Amino acid sequence: MAITSANQLELLQTAEAVAREKMIDPSLVIEAMEESLARAAKSRYGSEMDIRVKIDRKTGRASFTRVRTVVEDDLLENYQAEMTVQQAKQYMADPKVGDTYVEEVPPVDLGRIAAQSAKQVILQKVREAERDRQYEEFKDRQGTIINGQVKREEYGNVIVDVGRGEAILRRNEKIGRESYRPGDRIRCYVKDVRREARGPQIFLSRTAPEFMAELFKMEVPEIYDGIIEIKAVARDPGSRAKIGVISYDGSIDPVGACVGMRGSRVQAVVNELQGEKIDIIPWNEDMPTFLVNALQPAEVSKVVLDEDAERIEVVVPDEQLSLAIGRRGQNVRLASQLTGLDIDIMTEEEESKRRQAEFEVRTKLFMDTLDVDEFFAQLLVAEGFSNLEEVAYVELDELLVIDGVDEGTAEELQTRAREFLEEQARKALEKARELGVEDSLVEFEGLTPQMVEALAEDGIKSLEDFATCADWELAGGWTTVDGQRQKDDGLLEKFGVDLDEAQNLIMTARVMLGWVDPEELVASAAEGDELDAEDGESDEAEA
Repeated sequence: MAITSANQLELLQTAEAVAREKMIDPSLVIEAMEESLARAAKSRYGSEMDIRVKIDRKTGRASFTRVRTVVEDDLLENYQAEMTVQQAKQYMADPKVGDTYVEEVPPVDLGRIAAQSAKQVILQKVREAERDRQYEEFKDRQGTIINGQVKREEYGNVIVDVGRGEAILRRNEKIGRESYRPGDRIRCYVKDVRREARGPQIFLSRTAPEFMAELFKMEVPEIYDGIIEIKAVARDPGSRAKIGVISYDGSIDPVGACVGMRGSRVQAVVNELQGEKIDIIPWNEDMPTFLVNALQPAEVSKVVLDEDAERIEVVVPDEQLSLAIGRRGQNVRLASQLTGLDIDIMTEEEESKRRQAEFEVRTKLFMDTLDVDEFFAQLLVAEGFSNLEEVAYVELDELLVIDGVDEGTAEELQTRAREFLEEQARKALEKARELGVEDSLVEFEGLTPQMVEALAEDGIKSLEDFATCADWELAGGWTTVDGQRQKDDGLLEKFGVDLDEAQNLIMTARVMLGWVDPEELVASAAEGDELDAEDGESDEAEA
C-alpha cells in the first residue's frame, strides 16, 4: 500500500480515535505514526540513512525526507547520513560543520511485513503514552485515600479498578482475613506509585498507619482544618491501634473531638477497619508523660528515660504488669511504636531487687578500696556516692553532712580514695607502655591512663591511630539490624565518654597533627551556630 494512495485524512482520523480511546494527546499518536513510517522507509532505502517523516496536522499528507549532516573530514563515518564540507558545497552555498542538508525522497510502498512493523511501533508508543498519563495522574495521589472496585484476586492479592488504571492490594496489606469478591467497593490508602517497565504500579494498603490517620481526617473536620493534629499512629491491623493527637486550640479537646458525639466519629473509622479497637491519647512533648498515657489502662509507678539509648524503663505495680504488657505484648508493643522508644517494663518488686543489687555492689566497692566497714560504706552509698572519683574529688563539705564524719575522717577518706586511684593509674600506664603506646598518646590531654590502656588493648597506640577513630568507636552507639536495635560498645564508653566528648577529642588530635585547619573548624562551627539560630527564629515565627 502506498502512503500516497491512501486517504490522507484517514491518518488524522485514526490518530484522533486512538487518542480519544486511550485518553492521551493526539499529537503523541501522530508522532508514533511518523516514527513507524520512518522505520519502514529505512528498511526500503537502507538502515544507515537518516530518513524522517512528517505528517501534516491539517491535511494528513506524509512527507519523507533524507537528512545529511556536515561533519569534519576525519570524523566522516556514515556516508549515507553524513558528508564533508567539500561534498556539501555541491548542495549548499556556504556549508559549515553541523549544518544539515534535507532532501525529499519518494514515499514508500508499505508491504505486509513493513505495515505490521509500523503497527507494532504505533501500539508500543501508544502504550508508553498511556503509562505516562497514568503515572502522572496517580503519583500526586500517593498518600491519599482512593475508592475503587475489586476486579479479581490473584494469589491472595486483590486487583482494584481505580478508574483510569489498575492498582494492587497485596495480601500482607489487607486487614486480618479480609476477602473480596469481584464488584465489591473498596477504600484503600495509596502507599506507593512506581514507574516500571510494564507500566505504572499503584500499591494500595489497608494496614498502613497513615490509612487510619487519613480516615480520621475525613471524619473529624478539626483535623482537616489543622486545629487538631495527629502526631503518631501505631496499629496492630484488625485488632487494636493507638493514636496520639494534639489540639492547637485550647477550647477544643482533641480526644473528645476525635471520639465525636456518642462515639460517632471514631465508630465510623472502627467500622471501616473491621472493628479495630482504637485508643485515642492526648499527645505530650514530654515523652515519659506521653508514654504513661500510651500505656493506659495500666497504671505506671515510675518512668526512667535514657535518651542516648532511646530506651525507657517503666515500673508498674505487680498486679498491673499483665495489663501493661497486654495480650501477647500488644499494649507495650503499640506504645513502643507510638513513642519510637524501646520499652522495658518491670514490676516494683523487680526494680527493688535490682536497686538492692546495685547498692550491694557499690557498698562492696567502698569496703574494698577505702578499707571501711560495711555500715560506713552503706552510708556513703545512701548519700548518693557511686564511685571513687566522687569521693576523692568532691567538696569536703559534702562528706561532712554524713552522720559521724568529721573533718579528719573526711580528709582521710579522700586521701585513701586518691591513693587508690593514683595506684590504678600507675598500673594502667605501665600496662599501656608494655603494649607499646607512644608518648604522643600518653601525653594527649583528655585521656586518663586507664583510657590509654583500653585504647592500647584495641591496637590504638599513637596519636595518629587515635585521630583515625570515629566518635561512635569511642563512645559507642546503637544500630538497627532487621528491625532490632543493637548496642555497639565504645572503647571509652565505660569511662563516661559521650559522643560529643569523643568528637571533640578526635578533632583536637587531628588539629594537632595538622590534618585539619583550626580556622576552618572555627568557621564551620560558627556556620552551625548561625543555622541553629535561624532554625530557632523560624520555629518562634511559626509558633
